[in-house]
Amino acid sequence: MKKIVKTSAAPDAIGPYSQGVVHNGILYCSGQIALIPGEMKIIDGGVKIQAEQVMENMKAVVEVSGSSMEKVLKCTIFLADMNDFTSVNEVYGRYFKADPPAREAVAVKTLPKNVLVEISCIAAV
Repeated sequence: MKKIVKTSAAPDAIGPYSQGVVHNGILYCSGQIALIPGEMKIIDGGVKIQAEQVMENMKAVVEVSGSSMEKVLKCTIFLADMNDFTSVNEVYGRYFKADPPAREAVAVKTLPKNVLVEISCIAAV
């Protein structure tokens, strides 16, 4: 049975999807972008600031599902520019200090609302 995850600590979905879905003890967290929860506006300040907001949004969904960042199994990072990889990696690394999850990082042509980074994850609950 699937359980829909929703929290006001992360931005509302901007389309027909859920912030997250838990099924059989696994959280599937939708891609998070640099929207400020409650305001639904993109945070200013460049890729590092956006990456920090993305990670905080993702963390909120992970935690409300009953999981934690330590239980994240896999992440996918989408970058508008692969030249931002090092900056995003620096922020990302602060959230996974020990035993980091599997992941991939890909550059894409554009992201929703023209943000610089989007990150999704899968976590054990």
